[in-house]
Amino acid sequence: MKNSLSASLADCQSQRDHRKIKIHRVGVKGLRYPIEVRDKNFESQHTVATVSLLVDLPHHFKGTHMSRFVEVLNAHGRMVHVCNVFSIVHELQKKLHAETAHVIMEFPYFIEKIAPVTGSKGLVDYQVRFEAAAYLDETDFVMWVTVPVTTLCPCSKAISDRGAHNQRGYVSVAIRFVQTIWIEDVIEMVEASASSPIYSLLKRPDEKYVTELAFDNPVFVEDLVRNVALRLNANQDILWYRVEAENMESIHNHAAYACVEKELET
Repeated sequence: MKNSLSASLADCQSQRDHRKIKIHRVGVKGLRYPIEVRDKNFESQHTVATVSLLVDLPHHFKGTHMSRFVEVLNAHGRMVHVCNVFSIVHELQKKLHAETAHVIMEFPYFIEKIAPVTGSKGLVDYQVRFEAAAYLDETDFVMWVTVPVTTLCPCSKAISDRGAHNQRGYVSVAIRFVQTIWIEDVIEMVEASASSPIYSLLKRPDEKYVTELAFDNPVFVEDLVRNVALRLNANQDILWYRVEAENMESIHNHAAYACVEKELET
């Protein structure tokens, strides 16, 4: 009954289009979906992703079948990692008769941080983005991790009799890799490159420690991206990276920005 009803309904998307313009990406965006992500310390953690599912559309088709995108996502369950995200991409190619397909997932990822002196525990959230794509038989995967840090200005420290201005900075790292790189490892590299890490819970002894730590480790935004790049260069499994840093300046009404990118070897 269900199939016969579907057969009797008009399929407008499959009608021919005569404008002869190929659409490079079409699909669904902003789909919120519960997922499980592989966690270095606890095997997996539950979070909620904002998902985009996209394919190309040949010039002779009027439209794509939007419901099929959600069907493909639902069929693959909630566990997401580097290996099974490609099964979603390939299924999109097959289900929608596409040459190219893209799956983009953005989600908060939580790590328990321990305060440096008192040992107080609190969760810090980091923004993560998975970008998986297939072009015919070729595949590509990029992982983005955005890490909040503290930065203290070297110039301000050098010229001031008392104190130095500091601010929260955000470092976004995109990487392509051979062997899986843990989200936690990227965060650790970024935090080690800044003046001080960010914590959610600090008691007074901890606040004194991180304030003095930042004062002893001043970095310009240029230093920040270079420090991260050095650590990424030391990892043989990383094929390509892009590091962006933005300091939300505390004494200016603008942000300071720097970017460094490693060319992808062919």
